[in-house]
Amino acid sequence: MRQDDEQAYIAELEEYRRWRDEAFRAHPDSPVPQDLRGAAFGGLAYFPIAHTYCVEATLTPHPVPEVVPLGSTQGDVREQLRFGELTFQLGGAKCRLTAFKDAGDPDGAVLFVPFRDTTSGHETYAAGRYVEPRDSGKGTQPRAVVVDFNLAYNPYCAYDARFSCTLPPAENSLPVPVTAGERTYDSGH
Repeated sequence: MRQDDEQAYIAELEEYRRWRDEAFRAHPDSPVPQDLRGAAFGGLAYFPIAHTYCVEATLTPHPVPEVVPLGSTQGDVREQLRFGELTFQLGGAKCRLTAFKDAGDPDGAVLFVPFRDTTSGHETYAAGRYVEPRDSGKGTQPRAVVVDFNLAYNPYCAYDARFSCTLPPAENSLPVPVTAGERTYDSGH
C-alpha cells in the first residue's frame, strides 16, 4: 500500500473510532449503562490500526444457503442464513470463517461474521467479536471480499449483560491472535 493510501486508511478508521466513541458516550440507544455515559465514559479500547489485519478473502457461497440456529449469551436462538465460507491467510496461517446473512435479508450485501480467536477472554471479549464485510457479488461463484479486522467490534452484551448477543459457532474460532479492532471494554479507563 502506498504511503498516502495508508495515511488515508488510518485517518478514516480514526474518524470512525471517534464517531463510535461519541455514539457510545451520548446516544440514547448506547449499550453502555446510563451511569457510565457522558463525562464518565472514557471511550472504547482499541488495538492499534494495522493494515495487515485488512485481508482479502475468498468468499465461496453455499449453493443452497440454509437457515441455521445460532445460540446467544442469554440462551435464546437466533436464526441466521449460513451463506458461505471465507478463506484467507492471517498471521501465517490459513484461516476459514463461516459468513452469515440476516435470514430476513438473503440478498443484502452485509455479511455477518461472528468469530473468536486466541485473544478471546484475554485481550478481547470472551464471547467473541463481530466483523461485517460487504459482498457486492451475486451467484455461487467464489469471489474476493475484503475482511477488515480493524473494524472488529464487541457485541452489546460486552457492555451490559442485559443484552442478548449471538455467539460465534465453534467453526468460527481462529487459530491465531487477531490484535485488531476493539479490545475488552473497561468501564474504568
